[in-house]
This record gives sequence, C-alpha cells and structure tokens, in this order.
Amino acid sequence: MRGWILYRFNLDDLPPDKYEIKQFVAQAETMGIELTVVKPEQIDIIVTRDDRKSILVDGKVTPLPDFLLPRMGSGTTYYALAIIRHLERLGVTVINSSTAIEAVRDKLYTQQILAASNLPVPKTMLARFPVNVDLVQKRLGFPVVVKTLSGSHGSGVYLSENRENFDDIVTLLNSTKPDANIILQEFIASSHGQDLRVIVVGGRVVASMRRYSTDGNFKANVSRGGGAEVYEINREIELLALEATRILELDIAGVDLLFDGDHFRICEVNSSPGFIGMERAYDGKVNIAEEVYRYAQVRLGQFEKTKTAVVETVAQ
Repeated sequence: MRGWILYRFNLDDLPPDKYEIKQFVAQAETMGIELTVVKPEQIDIIVTRDDRKSILVDGKVTPLPDFLLPRMGSGTTYYALAIIRHLERLGVTVINSSTAIEAVRDKLYTQQILAASNLPVPKTMLARFPVNVDLVQKRLGFPVVVKTLSGSHGSGVYLSENRENFDDIVTLLNSTKPDANIILQEFIASSHGQDLRVIVVGGRVVASMRRYSTDGNFKANVSRGGGAEVYEINREIELLALEATRILELDIAGVDLLFDGDHFRICEVNSSPGFIGMERAYDGKVNIAEEVYRYAQVRLGQFEKTKTAVVETVAQ
C-alpha cells in the first residue's frame, strides 16, 4: 500500500516538534506502508485526459498513491484543495475529502451545518464592522468569545469579559487584521478552562480526553501548555461526535465538546486533529496513526484480504 501525506513541510524540512507526522511515518514503516510526505509547492497538476501524466512531484511524473491523507487542517489553501480535488478525480482514496475539509475550515459554516441538523452548539454571530455592541450584549451577553474564522491550537480565540474589553479586542483585531472575518460565540461558563477532545476514525470513536487549563486561562489547549486526562466515553459524547462527523462527511475528525452543565455542546470540528495530548493521556494505549491506516486498508479492500489470509492460515 502506497500513501501520501499532504502537509506544509516534507520530511527534509520537517520541524522537530511535528509529532503527528513523525508518528504517521513511523507507523507506516511498522505496517509496511510506502509513505511519502509532500507539500503543495512540490506538486504541479495538469488538466488532461492522460491521467497518468496529469500530476507531477518535483517536476517529474510520479505514480499515483493508493491513498492521500491531507494534514493541513485550517491552513488548507486553494492550491492544496485543488490538488486534493485532482487526486479525487483520478480515483485516489482521499481521507478526508476536499468538500469536507473546505466546509470545516470555516468555523461559522461548520456551526451553520450542525445547527441546521439540530445539534447543540453555542449561539454564534458573524461580526461586521462597526460592531453593534448593544446587539452583542442583548443576543450573546458578556463574557463573549471572539474568534477568527480560521485558526487552530487556540490561535485567533479571545475571551472578552465586558463591553470595554470587547471594544479593545475588536479594535485591535480590526487594526492588525483588517481582512479577518470574526465570529462571536456564546460563552459557556461551565466549560471555562476545560473541554473535551474526541477523535473519530471511520465512524468510530477511538479516544476521548478532557483538556484543562493549568494557568487559569479559559482555553485548554494541550499544545499551549494545558493538561489532559482520559475521559470516559458515554452515550451522549459518542452520539454527538459521530453525528457531527457524519453530517460534515469527515472520515477522520477531532470533535471539541464544551461542558454545558450535565450535557455538552459542539464547539468545533477539526479535519486534521493533533493527537500528541491524546496518546500521552492514554499512556501509549491508543495509536491514532495505526487507527487511520487500518481505516485506509478497509477503504482500499486490503484489510479484508489480510483478515481472510489469517483465517485460512488458522484453518490449515
């Protein structure tokens, strides 16, 4: 089985802190998968009827992979999406699809899709300048969460405690990022400094952890120094994570849930979830890269062949 990972770096210039890519590479070697990590800048696509020669890597015609694993998340550019779409057209198994990736990189659109399916989400409002502060206070109240429409690992997310602080944050964003699209989101007090990250692979919840702040910050990202612990998956958590993933048509997802009293609301859904905190919380008992590759094998029909071969060997 031959696969590509589409990422911002290739292996030659991969920074040392990119845990997930390294895990994918190591697991591929363990499972005998021929894996190549490529970045969009290495790829040229040519729209032609000769599919065999319609994609080049480093200027050379290259055999197509059996599967593609996009790992650019919210940083997926138009060019990267064009590459993913092209490989889909050529019959490559892509995990996740270009349509799903494009939908979830827009946080407002994600909320619109989930709300339309009657799933619990925080009240969300698209901001426009000048912002009507009275309307924000009436509809969402303070504190209120301010987010840019794209971003990951907690970047572009701010908590505004009151009207005065809100004015400062919005003014700063407008002056430093005048083209940024901003959404305002209801603050769920019971989830202050904590949330749940649930990882779904191939229609199955494989792991869940509670992330918590260790410094009093309202954000709980492990990548920013927060803590993490395994959290028992109950029926509500499972249903919310699976339904969100299914509705957004994702094969792999990181679903972030907010604590809402005794229940939960869906905060965000990520198409390229990090999992260093998850694997550490599970003390190595969960291997996300292996789960993804097992799913790829099923999609390619190779898992069943392996299973059949094992059964035949036992029978003999």
